[in-house]
This record gives sequence, C-alpha cells and structure tokens, in this order.
Amino acid sequence: MKRFSLLLLITLFTALTFAENKSTNKNFTQSGNDRFAIKAQGIMGFYIDVHDNMRADMPSAPTGLMFGIEFPSSQQRPWQQYLLNPTVGLGMTYLNFGSERFGHAVALYPYILLNCIRTQHFEMKVKLAPGLAVVNEHWYTQEDQNTDHYYEATTNAIFGCYLNAYLNAGLNLNFPITRNFAINGEFGFIHMSNGRVCMPNVGANIFYGGVGFIATVNPDKEDERTPIKFPNLPYKWSLNITAAASAQAADIEKHKFAVASFHTGAVYNVCNWYSVGGGFDVFFNDAISKNTRRNLYSKHEDINYTFSDKLRVGVAINNEFKFGMLTTIFDWGVYLYNPSRNYYHDYVRDHGLVKRPLFYKSKGPGTEEAFHYFRFGVKCRVWDNIYLQATCKTHMQIAEFVEFGIGYQIPFLSKEKRKDDESIIFHPRRGWWERN
Repeated sequence: MKRFSLLLLITLFTALTFAENKSTNKNFTQSGNDRFAIKAQGIMGFYIDVHDNMRADMPSAPTGLMFGIEFPSSQQRPWQQYLLNPTVGLGMTYLNFGSERFGHAVALYPYILLNCIRTQHFEMKVKLAPGLAVVNEHWYTQEDQNTDHYYEATTNAIFGCYLNAYLNAGLNLNFPITRNFAINGEFGFIHMSNGRVCMPNVGANIFYGGVGFIATVNPDKEDERTPIKFPNLPYKWSLNITAAASAQAADIEKHKFAVASFHTGAVYNVCNWYSVGGGFDVFFNDAISKNTRRNLYSKHEDINYTFSDKLRVGVAINNEFKFGMLTTIFDWGVYLYNPSRNYYHDYVRDHGLVKRPLFYKSKGPGTEEAFHYFRFGVKCRVWDNIYLQATCKTHMQIAEFVEFGIGYQIPFLSKEKRKDDESIIFHPRRGWWERN
C-alpha cells in the first residue's frame, strides 16, 4: 500500500507540474487542441461465477491499479458528434488475483468514455474497454500438469495460456476540484479468458470499485476549436459479407482444431451510431470429434463423425454500434441445422443415440451447448468498404472459439442522396460529408 501511495503522489506531482508549466511554454500551447489527462486508480473487487477449482483454494479479494491517458473529443469528426463528443484513452491495468496459484496480470487496452451526465461539479461516463492481458501463472506453469489432476487444488485451472482477452465495462465518475484536477471513481466489471484458444478456459469475472485522481493538461483548450456540424449518414441499409477462421482447443492438451465461419446479413441504420438487422451464419468446427480426451461431445464408438456433423447453420439478430472506423458487433442467433446437439456425452449415455429436437433445454454452460449462440466483437474499416474483424462466439457466457476474418460492407445510399449515373453503393472515404 505504501508503494501504491508513493506512486500516486509521484504521478500527481509530475502531471500537475507539467500542467502548471504549460502557460509559459508558447510552442506547446500553440499546437491546437492538445489537451489530455492522466488518470490513476487503486481498485479492489470480488469474484462472481466462482469455479469449483477456485473453491478448493479460495483466493482473497482481487486488487490492482489502473492507469490511463485520455484525449477528449476534438469535435471535428462525425462519429464524435453522433456520440455526444466522447473521450478516448489508452489504459493499463495491473491485477493481483489474490492467490499465488493464480498469479498476477497486466492488461493493455484502448477505451472510450461515453458522456451521461456533465455538470460543473460532477461527471458520469460509461466506460468500454477491450484489450489483451498477460498472466504470469497458468496451467502449463504449474508443477502438476497431469490431465487426470485437472481439479486438484495445486493446479491452475483458471487460465490455460499466458495471453488472454481483457474486457472491461463500468461507470466512471469525476468530481472536479480545480480546473486541472479531479477525484475519480469507478465501478465496473472485468472479464479475462482466452476464448478457448487453449484449455482450461475458466477465466476470471470480477466486479470492482476504485478511487483515484485525474489531472488534465491544457484545460483552457476545450473551446478553442469551433465544433463542426455534420450531416446524417447518407445511407440506411448495409449488407455485410464476412469470412473468418481460427483454431480451438477442445481439451487441456496442446492439440488445436480448425474452426471457420461465413456470415452474411443486412442491417438498418436506426440512427447515426446504431444499426440492427438479420443475418445468416454457417459454422465449421473440427473439434466436434471423438478424437479428443476432453470435449462436450460424445466419444461413443457407434458415432462416426462426418463433415456434415461438424457444420452448424443459424440465423441471427445483428446489432452494430459505430465508432467511426470501428464498429462493435453483438449478435444473437438460433441454430437451424445442428447435428452435434445429439452427441453430448451425458445425453448419449442416458438415452442412447436418439435425436434431440431443434429447441432443447440445456443442462447449463460448460456441460453442453445451447440451441442458440452469441457473437460479439469488433471490425475495423481498413480500405474503401473492406474491413477486418475479430469476434468471439459463445453459448451463454462460455466461449466456443475466437476467430479473425475479413469482410466487405456494402452501404446503399438513401433515395434522396442518390445521383443520376452514379453508383448507389456508398464508399465512406475521408471527408465524405463535404461532398454530400
């Protein structure tokens, strides 16, 4: 705790000294809207959805530090206007999981703060942050790696590899004290797991609270630039076509199975930052096989897995949230073709090789997969209408796989924006608002 307090004091002194000197540094302040803020917090939380392996050696409360550098909206981009001028930042989180067996983690991530309440003495913002985290203890660093001892208290059955996904969402609260300085608090949720890239993949789910400070550099620059008023997006419908692939671990050994998917769907722009529609999905998962030591699917000797057994087809409700070149995705779908639903070990053992209905009651995530699925992720436009995409497919809160793909988005101009002898397909090039 003493080291943490000393670190906060040093960071605070450096930030405020830098902010105080900005008034005498002409070259620095003449560069335009160069405001930024330095943030530091101490956090403490508790675990939710506690795994049985955790209970064998229940860790103490997870604690950590959060640091960030933030850049408020310049009010010079369409997406900033559409989202009420949010703040973006780069963050780093250090976590102590409260147990020597689970170790520590360091996460790096970008984040965005969406304005909810802004008054002279109080600000409340919603924080969203996806990133990557490295843990120093995981299954293959433990002394006991015998697969038969998977649930032994001496092994780490929480993280299966060093690199994990880091997801953070919460409420960020600012209480301004001076023009340069504010007390900062945060309440939120942290999820860490590897998306079944390797096993085990129990992960950590943590609710936390934190308190710290935020020091702003060049606060007088806020109103220096005149906000630009942008027109609405000139298209209402978009067609998305995406192909993706990756690998999945189906047991705690290092063997990987190929996964792939194809998605096509149409979404309607409800507003400038949100779209909703429907889509069609085809999934291939080579881990649907009896050639694994641990799997959700049956290893019954009478089952002969064919290519068609490893396919699943579904329809989904697609949701998109736009942040300029970045778009976040959240889909919910239902399987229309899913032969693997008949192969779960417990069901085959109890009932034999009997076909289950299309919609069935699941025994719970991690025991068997449900008749429906979720997919969430992010896509980034890299050139013209071409985008790169990273998504995670889950059944409830349990990941099936993480995949990476490439796609093409076709936005169709609304009738009032179409011109004679020109394509109705919209290509969102830089400065499109100046030509419409």
